[in-house]
This record gives sequence, structure tokens and C-alpha cells, in this order.
Amino acid sequence: MMDSQQLLCKINDYLAALDYPAEPRLLYRPVEYALEAGGKRLRPVFVLMSYGLFAEDYERALPCAAAIEVFHNFTLLHDDIMDNAPLRRGRPTVWNRWGENVAILSGDAMIISSYSLLAQAPAALLPRVMECFNRVAMQVCEGQQYDMDFESRQTVEESEYINMIALKTSVLFEGAIEIGAILGGADRRNINRLREFALEFGLAFQLQDDLLDSYGDSRLGKSVGGDILEGKKTYLMISALNAATPEERTLLGSLHRDESLSADEKIARTLEIFNRYEVKRKTEEEINRRFAKALAALAEVDADPEALAGLKAFVEGLMGRDK
Repeated sequence: MMDSQQLLCKINDYLAALDYPAEPRLLYRPVEYALEAGGKRLRPVFVLMSYGLFAEDYERALPCAAAIEVFHNFTLLHDDIMDNAPLRRGRPTVWNRWGENVAILSGDAMIISSYSLLAQAPAALLPRVMECFNRVAMQVCEGQQYDMDFESRQTVEESEYINMIALKTSVLFEGAIEIGAILGGADRRNINRLREFALEFGLAFQLQDDLLDSYGDSRLGKSVGGDILEGKKTYLMISALNAATPEERTLLGSLHRDESLSADEKIARTLEIFNRYEVKRKTEEEINRRFAKALAALAEVDADPEALAGLKAFVEGLMGRDK
């Protein structure tokens, strides 16, 4: 059995060896640039770790793991255009470096590339793999649309936000886990438990990201307040808006646009309202609840005990847990 770091090396080597054509350069070079940026590669590692619960020949699952990562990076290319984001992982985004038209077309090429990689799955399993991938890909698009819809809405319910991040974030973890399990030969019961695990983990993971953006983490050196400055309706913001007075709701909705205030002042005044309504505590409780549900589902999976322990340790590390 390989650990997560060994699997990360395998997927990085596989992605680096993908042979995209040299021409037309403005189509393929941005694809390579996006994949070179690295990142945690969580989703392809999930494919391989799920596969490793039931089988050992990881090479068999590498093309589908790479497909998930290429698809994920395709979504980032297009998201960055929609968000007008100038940087991604500390480098200029594709649209910022080459223009929006290039980013759109290169993103289109990436999704086609992901299908080519998926097609390398064993023929007997390919219909199930494709059905899973197509379902997940459409749900990710649905989640992105809901996220954009929320920008123009005055009120968003917490349940609506949870549904949005389930679609935008969790389902790709779920799809990665499911495809790995299908390739490994898992039965339907184990696949269902793994899907539940991945869905709840994805929710906890995104909520933790929301929390760290507003409150940071000294261990990670994470900067604070990006979501606040952009006026995003995160779980924390929605919780505060739903608890606040009418005057506070007006303030929360306008602070990020107030040009008379510095960035630090905008963040401080927003956090003052967050703290008044114990938003941090509430978010931590929701994170803990979701992650506990994820681990409970994982505990019901009937698979190699050592591989299960490795997957459990991996997600605990991602959530900042020591045990």
C-alpha cells in the first residue's frame, strides 16, 4: 500500500508526462501552464486512495485520476474569468496572462482531454465511470451557477449555501472516490458509504476554508479577509446576516464597497459583527458535525484495514486534526 505522499508523486509524474501538442501554442501552452501550477492534487489522490482500498495495481487507476485533476483545473480556468481573479496559486491566472478568449478555449480543450483520459478505463467499467463523471461535471456547473446567483441576492439561507458548496466542491470529491472504488472492484454498498464519506468531508473542507479566510490560522500563515473584501456570501457571512439587525445587515452588505475605509478596517468591522453573533463558534460546530459524519460513514466501509486507516489519517491531516 502506498501512502498519500507516494500517490501524490505518482500523479504528479503522470501529469508531467502528458504529451500535449506543441501547436497551436496558444491552445496547449496554457493547459500545460495550469497543470504545472501544482496544488495539493487532493482529488486525484482521492481516486488512488479509494482504489487502494480494494486493489493494489495503482497504474490501472492513474488515467482516471489524472482526468479528475485536469477537469478540476478546467473549472479553475473558467472560474477565474468569472471571478476576475488575477492570481492563482501565486501566479497570473491564464486569462490574466493570455486573455479571456485563450482561457475559455484552453479550458474547453482541458475538458476534452479529461474525457480522453477517462476513456482509458477498462472497457467493462467505462460506462459506470462515464456515468459518474458526467453526473458530477453537470453538478459542478450547477453549483457554480448558484454561487453566481447568490452574488445578486439580498438573502441566502444557510441550507441553500450548503447545497451550493455540496455541488461546487463536495461532488468532485465524491466523484473521485466513486470512480476509484469502481475501478478497484468495490460493491455497491461500499461505494455508497464512500460517497457519503466524501460528500460530508467536502462540506467540512469547504466550511473550514471559509473559516480560515475570515479568521486565518497561524500554523498555515494564511492571509485573512479575502472573502470579506470581495463581499462573498460565505457560511459565516450568511450566518451573520441572518442574525444581525437591519442596520447591521445593511452595513455588512456595503462595507466591502466603502472606499473611505482601508482593507484592514473593512475586515475588522466585519469581524466585530461576526464575533457579536458567535459566527466562528457556529461554523466550527458545523465543521465538526460534518467531519464526524464523514468519519462515521468511512468506518462502515468493508475494505483493507490498513488502507482505510491511511485514508482516515489523510483527511484528518487535511482538517488539521492530530487524531
